Amino acid sequence: MDAITAIDWHRLLVPTVGLLELVLRGSVMYLFVFGAMRIFRREAGALSTADLLVVVLVADAGQNAMASEYHSVTEGLVLVSTIFAWNYGLDWLGYRFPAMHRLLNPAPLLLVEDGRIHRRNLRAELLTTADLAEHLREQGVESVADVSRCYLESDGHLSVIKRSEGEVQPEKGNKPR
Repeated sequence: MDAITAIDWHRLLVPTVGLLELVLRGSVMYLFVFGAMRIFRREAGALSTADLLVVVLVADAGQNAMASEYHSVTEGLVLVSTIFAWNYGLDWLGYRFPAMHRLLNPAPLLLVEDGRIHRRNLRAELLTTADLAEHLREQGVESVADVSRCYLESDGHLSVIKRSEGEVQPEKGNKPR
């Protein structure tokens, strides 16, 4: 019974790794993964890239602390706090400084203009015309010809601006880009 109720408070609360080392490790991993996700922007659903990154890293850091990969809860708390601090800090910098916002959030990518598909931009994002058509249907658009502009936003969603009723359709002889 003693083994069930005995708690090694020293092992539970006293870090076995330097706290500054944990902050440095958390910072390096956060910035590396954030940078890689920024460079290789992919569709991320409803979560922004930074939100998805925080969820993954916090889950891993928390799991390590709970599973005794670290030897104290304090180490896990410091690492999780570091990840949240970087996420908040980058959000704050992006809000405060427009240049930082542009650096942290990719500009919308034009996929369709005046009913013409920008195939080079689709290729850059590894999207097929079938993928594009599916996303347009989800937006209530039957044909690419009905689109004035379509952008891939930084959060992975498509923004579709439909043609107005009186807007002229592109000529049939124009080749898609």
